[in-house]
Amino acid sequence: MEFELGEEHRLVQATVREWATARLLPLAAEMDRTGRYPPELLRELGDLGLTGVFIPEAYGGGGMDTVSYSIVIEEIARAEASLAGILSVNNSLDCFPIFAFGTEAQKRKYLPDLARGRKLGCYCLTEPTAGSDAASLRTVARDGGDAWVLTGTKIFVTNGVEADVLIIYARTEAGSTGSRGISAFIAEKGDPGLSVGKIERKLGLHASTTCEIVLEECRVPKDRLLGERDKGFRVAMATLDGGRIGIAAQALGIARAAMEDSIAYAKERHQFGRPIAEFQATQWKIADMATRIRAGRLLMYRAAWIRDQGRRHTQEASMAKLFASETAMWAATQAVQIYGGYGYIQDYPVERHFRDAKITEIYEGTSEVQRMVIARQLLGPS
Repeated sequence: MEFELGEEHRLVQATVREWATARLLPLAAEMDRTGRYPPELLRELGDLGLTGVFIPEAYGGGGMDTVSYSIVIEEIARAEASLAGILSVNNSLDCFPIFAFGTEAQKRKYLPDLARGRKLGCYCLTEPTAGSDAASLRTVARDGGDAWVLTGTKIFVTNGVEADVLIIYARTEAGSTGSRGISAFIAEKGDPGLSVGKIERKLGLHASTTCEIVLEECRVPKDRLLGERDKGFRVAMATLDGGRIGIAAQALGIARAAMEDSIAYAKERHQFGRPIAEFQATQWKIADMATRIRAGRLLMYRAAWIRDQGRRHTQEASMAKLFASETAMWAATQAVQIYGGYGYIQDYPVERHFRDAKITEIYEGTSEVQRMVIARQLLGPS
């Protein structure tokens, strides 16, 4: 039996599905082609409480739980995956760390606008020499008296071009290595010394920007230290645990789109005098898609539920992200095969699903990293 959603969760699902189908799905192909999304979409999502799903209403959020969040991201991604990524970053990687580790003043300053879709956030951890090995980051923050002075370059920053609020990780302990001596900071668009560098051209998620953030003696006021000094790596890892649930949801939305589009096409496409849906080869692909999607969704819901219990969910989040992302890539590949030659051209949506799916196996921890995390949880420290 599939995970039984409660009445509130079903209402969230129905509301978001209706909005995404009516408002977002008709724009998906154009957003992919132009590499832009209508800015008003974020305001509409904010009005629905979806840009700060699990942020309490007192701070302008939706006051919902992580299960609701996973439902939201899946439904948005089923319609258009780029906006789901934008939404996931704002919710998981910006709103969450400020809510979980910020001071009361920081929460009241930043959360209302982020949670209502009036401002957008981004997350700056990865560097040219620090990808999967995030603890090897080289960006430094020195004490400049009335401010922290940050110097370094961050790459692969989702939302970086548009972001108003940036969560940045830098070394505050001179000579430190590994995860020691790293701190988290809240930066703002317009801070002296902060600029957008190279804007990347990507395989998929075209309507979501990805860029460098360059820090050249960037001055960040002292009251924007997020959490404790030298303990920012804990902030980063706790943030990524929740973020991986969001990526699992995004991946499942893409996988669902691939499956649902394949079902519709298989019923309409005729070869050898009958619909290709009547051929066993097609049926088995669709049956396997449905099975893997349901299994991935159960893993995702379990990780979200454990998080909502206030329990550690590192292993569960990694399992959900690993399985869902590989399901998305597999399902999109099968969808292209079902469409045949039409699946390889841009007039049909499965070509977009195929391109969008790949990144879910890479960002917020590659599939290889997820397997390392899961194994470490099971085997213990070496």
